[in-house]
Amino acid sequence: MSEDQLEKISGLAKEIKFGRGEIIFQEGEKADGFYIVGAGKIKVFKLSFEGKEQILHIYGPGHTFGEVPVFAGESFPASSMALDASKILFLPRDAFVKLITDSPALAMNMLGDLSKRLRAFTVQIENLSLKEVPARLAAYILTLARESAPAPEQLPDKVTLPISKAQLANLIGTTPETVSRIFKKMGEQGLIKVETKDILIQNPEGLSELSDQGRL
Repeated sequence: MSEDQLEKISGLAKEIKFGRGEIIFQEGEKADGFYIVGAGKIKVFKLSFEGKEQILHIYGPGHTFGEVPVFAGESFPASSMALDASKILFLPRDAFVKLITDSPALAMNMLGDLSKRLRAFTVQIENLSLKEVPARLAAYILTLARESAPAPEQLPDKVTLPISKAQLANLIGTTPETVSRIFKKMGEQGLIKVETKDILIQNPEGLSELSDQGRL
């Protein structure tokens, strides 16, 4: 974004602080604005009637969330909670819609970001519905590696899990016990080495193959 665009957006933003475990918005609430993570970490999730949680997204600083229903004028389709003490920027719907109406370049930036989000969400749905749990876990590790890579073809040797094993299990649709068991099998096969929250990637090609084929 240009300096002028950033200045206009900052003029609309209101900073709100949330403590760890505090709800930012709940499914079904009217979406009267959207949010940007300034500091901390949040999750977007849905709960089944039985109370089972499915994490849809986990976002850190710089990520927007809750913006899709704002443009449709509808309610939030999921809930959001602060995983850490977080500073969140809130942008009110009416003022922001007027701003992007007057600034086509800003609207295009938003469309580009939403398109990337839709592509990532499509991959997540594919992983949850079509892949076995080992493939989902391998795909998540590779995603972390690509996000921190200095170049697309240069994966780092180590990634750090930004969430707990329980949260990771919810994200990929399994249990913490299954995550621990698969981590152990990956280690035995020389794909990775787990050191608390650090994961050393020992065989990126094998990890990629597991992500595609799905069986250990």
